[in-house]
Amino acid sequence: MDKSTILLVDDDTSILRSFSADFREICPAVTTAASAEEAIAALEDDFFNIVITDLVMPGGSGLQVLRQAKEKDSDTCVIVLTGYGDLDSAVRALRLGADDYLLKPIDSEEMLLRLEEHVKKQRWRRKLKLREKMLTVCAYCKKVRDEAAAQEHRWLSMEMYVSLKSDISLSHGCCPSCFEEISKEWDDNG
Repeated sequence: MDKSTILLVDDDTSILRSFSADFREICPAVTTAASAEEAIAALEDDFFNIVITDLVMPGGSGLQVLRQAKEKDSDTCVIVLTGYGDLDSAVRALRLGADDYLLKPIDSEEMLLRLEEHVKKQRWRRKLKLREKMLTVCAYCKKVRDEAAAQEHRWLSMEMYVSLKSDISLSHGCCPSCFEEISKEWDDNG
């Protein structure tokens, strides 16, 4: 977790002090906010991998913080921590994309275990998203692996792949560099 950044939001200063001290042992980048407004301002200024927010605070709710964090980056892990938990607030938080919903008081060891699990999931999600954006091209024949094909990892010519995946029609031509190279070959053989 050493590269993670945490935003801890709670109007209870004792919780901010104790959890931020615990979190700094495994993650040096911990920012605290004592209100939803402070947290939203921090989210606008910085990037956080993890947001842990109290649900009920004067001047704003943890649901506002949750919504703002997920709007900025849907992969941000948001954990709602509350002393006033009920089924309705849990359902609302989960529908807004909360990754966890925990009731106070919570043991710091349990919180650290949950954080580690969420960071692992977050890394896997990011790796999967990155992989989905990759296009595997053979370094030798330049064929493309079509992983979405019904057959297992079918390799297609670049032209076939492009025409199957888009509305683009291909035509063949010769770039100036290749034309120059071919012209040299013709002159040498001619």
